[in-house]
Amino acid sequence: QVQLVESEGGLVQAGESLRLSCAASGIIVSIYTMTWYRQAPGKQRELVAEITRSGFTNYADSVKGRFTISRDNAKNTVYLEMNSLKPEDTAVYYCHTFLSLSRDYWGQGTQVTVSS
Repeated sequence: QVQLVESEGGLVQAGESLRLSCAASGIIVSIYTMTWYRQAPGKQRELVAEITRSGFTNYADSVKGRFTISRDNAKNTVYLEMNSLKPEDTAVYYCHTFLSLSRDYWGQGTQVTVSS
């Protein structure tokens, strides 16, 4: 049974930082591509950042230079460090991994709210 459990998000002011974590069970995060998505009210879910098996990282243009995705293999956890947060970063953030067409897993989502 694969489970992805995100840490609690929070309410922060613009310019502040926040770190999200995604604790995985049932898979080994270092083997699969792990991804953070977000969905703002009235908008489609969008990719924020991903980290591949080889450690290659990819970011949405809107977060490049501000967000960092990383993983701790010993803790089997993926992180999203978010700096210089903006009100437009307000969204529900989801951890995700895709193993196959029938094995596509999402976390429960965590709310991040950035006030101006």
